[in-house]
Amino acid sequence: MRKKGDNPFPYSDSNKRYHTYDYFLRNKFGKKVYKVSLDCGFTCPNIDGTKGYGGCTYCSGRGSGDFAAPSWLSIKEQYERVREALSKKWSDGFCIPYFQAHTNTYAPPEVLRHKYYEALCLPNTVGISISTRPDCLENDVLKLLEEINRKTFLTVELGLQSIFDQTAKRINRCHTFADFLDGYNKLKERNINVCIHIIDGLPGESHEMMLESAKTIGSLCPHAVKIHLLHVLSGTEMAKEYQRGEFFVLSLEEYVNIVCDQLEYLPPETVIGRVTGDGAPQDLIAPLWSLKKFVVMNEIDKELVRRGSFQGARLQKTSFTGK
Repeated sequence: MRKKGDNPFPYSDSNKRYHTYDYFLRNKFGKKVYKVSLDCGFTCPNIDGTKGYGGCTYCSGRGSGDFAAPSWLSIKEQYERVREALSKKWSDGFCIPYFQAHTNTYAPPEVLRHKYYEALCLPNTVGISISTRPDCLENDVLKLLEEINRKTFLTVELGLQSIFDQTAKRINRCHTFADFLDGYNKLKERNINVCIHIIDGLPGESHEMMLESAKTIGSLCPHAVKIHLLHVLSGTEMAKEYQRGEFFVLSLEEYVNIVCDQLEYLPPETVIGRVTGDGAPQDLIAPLWSLKKFVVMNEIDKELVRRGSFQGARLQKTSFTGK
């Protein structure tokens, strides 16, 4: 593997000291691959009353699908609209339709089947990503996912956010860490790639708790992990808590240190889907420094260099030296 300069991390052909999603996909498919966010108009069990109401306290009205096309458009129309916009940045590349908004296994199997297969037929598609909750994986849905997995490169993205049940309760997640492990293991038993989502900066969590979440999910050796920064968005229950002074958001320096600590405990083979996130600028209340996404990413890169560190550096089983 080609590395620039003295980068000690093997899963990189740039200055990155962690296993980026871009690097993984380029090596797997031979050229640039980008995801196209979709909103199929689904809901969640902690919204519709099955398990709770109101959804997660941090979640926008679009269920994390703020950058997808409108849900009233067909999958094909959404795909073409978003792909057209992204093609201005990447003129040549493959695509992965990303079922992102709300819970994308929370519908009748026949509805899910139609949606998934419609996405499979979209031009330049080399895989599918499906975002869901670990407690929305019924047997008939698992059979469908297993079927899709045999036909394409499938990744199921599971929202965990934190391993601590008290945090899950505070943010109205309406499932436990035990529920997460059950869903995760059902997918792994079927050889389905899983990407685990965590959020740094959730109310009541210390640096040590956030690091413990990363250590714990690292021990599961998932295919991928997404590290999100908590965004306080207008119109959410969390915005009300923040405005009442019930918690504080992380500073840029705190966030960079937390992420670098977490990366050091994640297996080097695990793909890092992201190290920060996007909050819609018109809705973002805090932290405002997060609007400069590339600054955040650059600070993480610089901190890893300053430490002489890289993803997986603190794992005893790490065998490579970079020589």
